[in-house]
Amino acid sequence: MVNELQENNCYVALTHDYLDAKSMMDRVRSPKAGAIVLFAGTTRDNFAGKPVKELQYTSYEPRALQTMLTICKSVREKHSLTSIAMIHRLGVVPIGEESILITISSPHRQAAWRAGEEALEECKEKVEVWKKEEFGGEDGGAWRANRDGAVGKRIDQDQSGPPQGPHGPILRAARPGERGHGPVVRGDHLGH
Repeated sequence: MVNELQENNCYVALTHDYLDAKSMMDRVRSPKAGAIVLFAGTTRDNFAGKPVKELQYTSYEPRALQTMLTICKSVREKHSLTSIAMIHRLGVVPIGEESILITISSPHRQAAWRAGEEALEECKEKVEVWKKEEFGGEDGGAWRANRDGAVGKRIDQDQSGPPQGPHGPILRAARPGERGHGPVVRGDHLGH
């Protein structure tokens, strides 16, 4: 099943299915574009010197899709792109398989390269997706924000996900008078 949004030559999706690079390239293909750039984020077999068995991703899907769409629309306008598409996989992602694909089409390659990097960095910084690195042996796993260098919080083997609230993983305790999802806490919210 794919949960998706489209608007103004921007396509975003979340899915538990295997990601197909060709179909994502076809989403942005256009006779107006002289370049298509594809970024594929792939699960590696280690993190910080520990062997990683697999990754698991979870998300607050309605909010994550809106954030992804906002990022894509902003990047598309800033770089005068023809089209942009971003899909993130949820659930278990085995070693060697993709967890995210971003495709960009543009009249010229420089704009596509720059836009692809910017879209990825914005996605990792802002989108409401969390990952669990499942380590081999007795190390268990760690949930962390889906950002480079984010500190993880070790979990027990019987805990299947990050602490849950009514709308997904708890990022921090609610503040008096705050309603809804609240602000996204960056960087150190899971481990400190």
